[in-house]
Amino acid sequence: MVRPPFGTWVRGNGWNELDGHLPEPLPTVSVIVTHYDQPRELRRMLHALERQDYPTDLVQIIVADDGSPDVPAVPPGVELVRQHDDGFRAAAVRNLGARSASGDVLCFLDADTAPEPGYVRAITRLPALLPEAVTVGRRRHADFSDVTFDAPLENAAELHELPEPTWLSEAYERSADLLHADDRSYRYIIGAAFACTRWFYDELGGMDESFTVYGGEDWEWAHRAWQHGAVFAHVRDAVAWHDGPEWAGRKLDPAERRRDGNAQSLLLTRAIPLDGSRGHGIDTGTPDVVFRLHGRHPDAATFVGVDSVLAAFPRARVQLEHGAGTWPFAADPRVGEVRPDRPDARVVVDLDRPVALRGASASALADGIRSLGQGDIGALSLRAASGETFGRAESRRAHERRRRWGTDAAFEVAELDLPDAIVLGDAPAVEAYVGGWAHPHHLA
Repeated sequence: MVRPPFGTWVRGNGWNELDGHLPEPLPTVSVIVTHYDQPRELRRMLHALERQDYPTDLVQIIVADDGSPDVPAVPPGVELVRQHDDGFRAAAVRNLGARSASGDVLCFLDADTAPEPGYVRAITRLPALLPEAVTVGRRRHADFSDVTFDAPLENAAELHELPEPTWLSEAYERSADLLHADDRSYRYIIGAAFACTRWFYDELGGMDESFTVYGGEDWEWAHRAWQHGAVFAHVRDAVAWHDGPEWAGRKLDPAERRRDGNAQSLLLTRAIPLDGSRGHGIDTGTPDVVFRLHGRHPDAATFVGVDSVLAAFPRARVQLEHGAGTWPFAADPRVGEVRPDRPDARVVVDLDRPVALRGASASALADGIRSLGQGDIGALSLRAASGETFGRAESRRAHERRRRWGTDAAFEVAELDLPDAIVLGDAPAVEAYVGGWAHPHHLA
């Protein structure tokens, strides 16, 4: 167990438990400005950072340049790191900036998204208290084409304001600023204006540098962060102004916009195995749910149990402590051996005994698994019709919190009754099961 160097945890995504709390002392902050060939926007950004109300001796400013044709001009005291121009590599350049960072909290901004004076203080408050917090600022939009770089943002932007993206503002409103975040809320963490602890960014291994087209790298990282126990929060008071409209409102060729959107979506289907994010039939190799059957059990019971699980969860994976290499399991790529490390899945279901999922039990278990980690419940104790507890389903979020803090208290463990589920006997009637006419006495 490796605990974070400071801070505490909250139950579920309950960042509101720390409303009114302020970090003492204030953390050191590294502001990482992602930049490519935007000298005018960068000048406005650096001026905006000079006007922050955060103690200057606690702030490190790093311009991370993605291979601009000309070396960016930065004033004394601002660090510049660069990488070669090899296409759009926002993920790699953010990682480059993070490697040069010395602050406890990382504050990521794009060069064309300049912050109001209270931004750094507001967006870093929660990460300074909760090491697993990922905060996203309020990205507003304005046309700065006729505004001098040193005009106070909080005044000038209001006079040149452009519409905010409704899909984003409505999501924040609907979720109470992400207090009620769920597995799909990664879509509301915007790479142009977010913050987290240096410890948590390193814990995740940074951003995925295989993303080399516009967009998607921030969503993949945010999804991974959520699965590893992140606490998502939208900070309305952390306002940063984007120069120009959002991506959907820019004057791009419709075919080009669709190509860019499709490239991003295809990468995300590989990386995020959630319904609504992945394809409907293609198996990308990354499971959402893994069942692990522990112990050695007779062939008939193992066969019925595994077949029953895969009939109810056809896109799941099943790991067997014994028998994965024998017929018929060796012929199914979804079945493998139990490994010592936790599978890379959103939910892992550990089974002590083979079980037949029948009728409503399959849909009830699916509903329970779907909801895990999205509220206060992180694990389910599974109970069959006989009253026997036969397994436990645990979300990755709950697992990671338990690993870090050494307690289950960050999430609740609930009991799930599955009255149609049958704990299998040593010799269930396989013919009755495959023939579809099995009654409980054929299986128990």
